[in-house]
Amino acid sequence: MQTNHNVQKNKGELLLGLLVFTLIISVMNATMFNIVLPNISKQFQISSSQASWIITGYMIVYAIGSVTYGKLTDRYSLKNLLTFGLLLFAFGSVIGLVASEYWMVIVGRIVQAAGASVIPAISMIVPVRYFTSERRGRALGTVAIGFSLGLAIGPIIAGVVSSTWNWRVLFVISLLSLLTLPMYRKYLDDEKGVTRKMDYIGGVLLAGTVAILLLALTSGSVWLALGGTLTFIFFVLRIRYTPNPFINPTIFRNKPFSFGLIITFVMIGIGFAFPFITPQLLSSVNHLSPVFIGIVMLPSSLMAALWGRRGGKLADEKGDRFLVFTAAALLIIGFISLSSVVGMSPVFIAIFLIFGILGQSFMQIALSNTVSRTLSKENIGVGMGLFSMVTFIATATSTAIIGKILDLGTSTIHLNPIPQNSATFVYSNIFLILPILIVVVAALYYAQFGRTGKMAKDER
Repeated sequence: MQTNHNVQKNKGELLLGLLVFTLIISVMNATMFNIVLPNISKQFQISSSQASWIITGYMIVYAIGSVTYGKLTDRYSLKNLLTFGLLLFAFGSVIGLVASEYWMVIVGRIVQAAGASVIPAISMIVPVRYFTSERRGRALGTVAIGFSLGLAIGPIIAGVVSSTWNWRVLFVISLLSLLTLPMYRKYLDDEKGVTRKMDYIGGVLLAGTVAILLLALTSGSVWLALGGTLTFIFFVLRIRYTPNPFINPTIFRNKPFSFGLIITFVMIGIGFAFPFITPQLLSSVNHLSPVFIGIVMLPSSLMAALWGRRGGKLADEKGDRFLVFTAAALLIIGFISLSSVVGMSPVFIAIFLIFGILGQSFMQIALSNTVSRTLSKENIGVGMGLFSMVTFIATATSTAIIGKILDLGTSTIHLNPIPQNSATFVYSNIFLILPILIVVVAALYYAQFGRTGKMAKDER
């Protein structure tokens, strides 16, 4: 029995290492193309809004795919799903690499997203399946390293590649994920859930809901929002009255799980303000090039990577509640500090950004651990798939809302008295208001999970 436990533990550690590498490639692939959109616009002679579909199309398919792969773990093994996803990811990379027309670039990105979305789904399931609840926080903290390093390296590599070679080389980098496939095939087991009839209609309705609502957010279309709402109603009716729904509605009767998803949506959306606003601030106010923006953001992402595993240990040793409140404190310090130093030297931005990005990383670890503990074994796949989808939709929502605020231009309202440059007021105001939301959501988390978090710690 002890030998089997050690084998499972070693297998889990090896899989975590592979996941970190694969996540680095996946996150880089999602962020690198932000930097080269102007280059692509110029080469194909298209507008900025047309070029943005390279990001929007990827974002929509990625969000849908994360929950779809989670659901498919009921029918197929992680080994086969990951094999399919990585091969599809590589195929999309090849399409983008050889693309001679803009539509081919879009197709390549969509195929990439359809494959790459298996990675966040699997990265949420492996820590739950291969690690005990006492060690799960450490595992999720290790997974967070991949996210942080991908965010740190992506903008810098994109800037160097676009200025030294050609933006198409970014598709070559994505092919590196194939190096992990033989190891995944070796160490992932063939375990799968009970085979049930797949509700394809429900899956299509969910995909349509996510796609239309994300398009509504990015375009600001009221008609698309109404269309997305109508599709959502059809989806709800479908899962309520079909015998084997795509997502069993009973999972939402699990109040801690549903409440956890709501808190995750708000907290992740707030935390994403750091990586979204900072590049725009450094570009428009400090007039930095993409390469130097990446350099300014590098220390914070590296610190999040170095401390990610420590954050997981804190969750294991002191409970998820402790890590949530630690993360909330770091986020608040980061926001208030950045609100005060906008327009100053980028060195100050780099220093205080460390608090924010580290808090964002800790928050994702704590919330993923919290949500995973609310799920039964048979609901782990689809439940953590929904968690991944919600985090991605949260970032898209945050991008759309904050983007609209920034589009309004300079503000005459001056909430923080320290900044004096009127061009920085809008950034300063956003950074100062978001901590209020963090306090409110942290209080809601305590109301729902405070007692549970304490019990979980005491039981250990």
